[in-house]
Amino acid sequence: MTSIWGGAQVLAAGVAGVTTVSEDRLGEGFADGDEAFLKEAYRRWGSLVYTVAARKLGDAEEAKDVTQQVFVGAWNSRKTFDRRRGSLKTWLVGITHKKVADALSRRTRHVRDVEAATAAAGVSPQPTEVAESVLDHVVLTEEMDSLTEQQQLVLKMAFYEDLTQSQIAERTGLPLGTVKTHTRRGLMRLKKRLEVDGEAHR
Repeated sequence: MTSIWGGAQVLAAGVAGVTTVSEDRLGEGFADGDEAFLKEAYRRWGSLVYTVAARKLGDAEEAKDVTQQVFVGAWNSRKTFDRRRGSLKTWLVGITHKKVADALSRRTRHVRDVEAATAAAGVSPQPTEVAESVLDHVVLTEEMDSLTEQQQLVLKMAFYEDLTQSQIAERTGLPLGTVKTHTRRGLMRLKKRLEVDGEAHR
């Protein structure tokens, strides 16, 4: 099944004898686990799924990820597809909305993580500014990568592992004062970049 993600030429080529089947037959073959029908479903509706995701997310790369998640998820749960309740196209669009909602939920959690870590460090940016700019996930990730190794380590442990500064100090062996310094400096740098990015999009 990996061939479906192998390149545009493979996808565009379709599968002989499948490209002309009806939507009902396509749904039946898909549910039965025939990979030729998976490829044909992607050929017919991959661009639709991508367009829906891109419109909702506003991020081309994230929309590509969601598109792949939709078809992989649909294929893995194909036994749950019921043609009596709707077409394969409708089912795929429904999955798309769920995957988009999941992506937006992850963004929201990330915003909360940033705000919590910022508050713990004693930095007081405007919540609306943080919320608006953090939604630009790519910018934030790139800026995080530009921090020093220890700043990255401290912030990632705070964001993704939900550790307190004392726990981070214990885990890393760094003095608590050093952890606080790395946290504050890292967050101030992120805040500055996020504010600049927010101004650029106004």
